[in-house]
Amino acid sequence: MFLVGLTGGIASGKSSVIQVFQQLGCAVIDVDVIARHVVQPGYPAHRRIVEAFGTEVLLENGDINRKVLGDLIFNQPDRRHLLNTITHPEIRKEMMKETFKYFLRGYRYVILDIPLLFETKKLLKYMKHTVVVYCDRDTQLARLMKRNNLNREDAEARIKAQLPLKDKARMADHVLDNSGEWSITKRQVILLHAQLERSLEYLPLRLGVLTGLAGIASLLYLFTRYLLPSP
Repeated sequence: MFLVGLTGGIASGKSSVIQVFQQLGCAVIDVDVIARHVVQPGYPAHRRIVEAFGTEVLLENGDINRKVLGDLIFNQPDRRHLLNTITHPEIRKEMMKETFKYFLRGYRYVILDIPLLFETKKLLKYMKHTVVVYCDRDTQLARLMKRNNLNREDAEARIKAQLPLKDKARMADHVLDNSGEWSITKRQVILLHAQLERSLEYLPLRLGVLTGLAGIASLLYLFTRYLLPSP
């Protein structure tokens, strides 16, 4: 099995593309969901965040107040780095747990929905393929203004706060162009899924694991056959 990192930008249509992959039966892991999960009360990251940033980052029910925490690290690289050192290892552990579940179920590849895939670069080394859901700037701006009921100035500010989609597209292995009709985008998703399904890149890992399991089984057999006393 291999991993496919999928990203996009605000109003690029990434969520709609993921829905198509899911309808095709693909395994999808949302890294944002995992990031929220690992900071819940009772988890190690939650305790370490409170120790590092104080109880003012907590809501009344004990959950992390994401807005307050975000304000604390805004324009403060040292604090942002501290938060990342707390959360990123926990996110990676949960990500690998979810991935292993899909491996056991026989999936050939797993899609990881990672909004900041190219910005942080932390997870890039785990990805066999990277995919960007792209649309041109004018289309992105018009969609964002309509979807969020924003004026042009506010919409442009939100787009400028992100790495430009054209830059992400240059770094990606695959680009799904969602600038035009949705039916065209959907066909691109279907074709990419077929290409990934045909790939044999999942075989080395799966064969390696099966070989390892066969070796363990052989050792267990020898142990029970020759080392344990006969009844």
